[in-house]
Amino acid sequence: MVFFRSVTALSKLRSRLGQQSNLRDSVRWLQTQTSTDLDLRSQLKELIPEQQERLKKIKAEYGKVQLGNITVDMVLGGMRGMTGLLWETSLLDPDEGIRFRGLSIPECQKVLPGAKPGGEPLPEGLLWLLLTGKVPSKEQVDALSEELRSRAVVPDYVYKAIDALPITAHPMTQFTTGVMALQVQSEFQKAYDKGIHKSKYWEPTFEDSLSLIAQLPVVASYVYRRIFKDGKVIPVDDSLDYGANFSHLLGFDNPEMHELMRLYVTIHSDHEGGNVSAHTGHLVASALSDPYLSFAAALNGLAGPLHGLANQEVLLWIKSVVDEVGENVTTEQLKDYVWKTLNSGKVVPGFGHGVLRKTDPRYSCQREFALKHLPEDPLFQLVSKLYEVVPPILLELGKVKNPWPNVDAHSGVLLNHFGLTEARFFTVLFGVSRSIGIGSQLIWDRALGLPLERPKSVTMESLENYCKKAASS
Repeated sequence: MVFFRSVTALSKLRSRLGQQSNLRDSVRWLQTQTSTDLDLRSQLKELIPEQQERLKKIKAEYGKVQLGNITVDMVLGGMRGMTGLLWETSLLDPDEGIRFRGLSIPECQKVLPGAKPGGEPLPEGLLWLLLTGKVPSKEQVDALSEELRSRAVVPDYVYKAIDALPITAHPMTQFTTGVMALQVQSEFQKAYDKGIHKSKYWEPTFEDSLSLIAQLPVVASYVYRRIFKDGKVIPVDDSLDYGANFSHLLGFDNPEMHELMRLYVTIHSDHEGGNVSAHTGHLVASALSDPYLSFAAALNGLAGPLHGLANQEVLLWIKSVVDEVGENVTTEQLKDYVWKTLNSGKVVPGFGHGVLRKTDPRYSCQREFALKHLPEDPLFQLVSKLYEVVPPILLELGKVKNPWPNVDAHSGVLLNHFGLTEARFFTVLFGVSRSIGIGSQLIWDRALGLPLERPKSVTMESLENYCKKAASS
């Protein structure tokens, strides 16, 4: 079955499905593609040859087709708008937001199995979807949950590596150190050293990626408990799924917090390949670095203030509003504080996005969660007011292409409500989540034999000379 949906196929599908009221039909259509095989690896083994042939055909038939023009602005502007990567697991539309294997977030919430009827999607289900392009059954998700739990064993030397750092080190520093220590067990490195054929690269990459995804909540929770809870570690609960276990390991057993963690991990898992962490993971892996090395590099990109660290900055900024103005802030007081922030040369964290041009669907689904579970929370009500106040001000400035809230504008307030108040740790949560998308794509990178990434760079002098020559011709 061809499961990779092209843009044309997506358009035809959306046209056929019609409006949201017809979503039930799309659900039935997707479920007919679901296999009963409970083994994820065997599913991939069947799918890979077909996709390898598909890639060869694309290269042979369309290899010389131009995908657009590169301008000087793109070169100088962080390569914004420049198409240059193959990323199969998700696609970001400026207006619709992210689609995982063609499915929007609301569609994923509808079709992916939950821990209970009508509950949030289980992250294991999304992992299955990203790897196979198929919506899994509850039995397949349960089998994957069990496999991940069996892989969630972390060697003592990983904890010792983390313990060698000062307890004051940033949580992301400690987390990345733990991931680097895990690399000692890399199956890909062992297989490569033994001379594995390149057609088999995907197999040890699969093993490393699933083990890494399984181990990360254990490592992350160790960092959290070490810094904030006097080092009192909580063991894995073999009765819980991936998201609920992560919440449990951190020390939060409220069923609503379990649901939040399932949603959080799912919506933060992947956001196509051009963002800093995803691109970094792909770039490093293109050198045949194993998944541990590649993901550690991705985490270092995620730790930057312009990427994953933003979710930390949002909650701190919101709390600064409360500290200065109070919880019962009026619209006019909030406007004044926003202008004060902007006039001081700072940005209002949680608003704007490099690609999106409308409200981030990841923000919207978190807002729906808040309306259901914590409608009276004062910080949630403040976030709601910010949604009304900030976009018009940013539009008035005239310097922002997207004034709407992104995923970071809401996540911190939800976590804070259920007791996870330590904002410095939030990026680690993001990192655990992002392993599902990056790990899935790394497996397909090796299965498809994608090459070493090596774009061309230029100097300012070469740009000037080229442009002058082009202008005179």
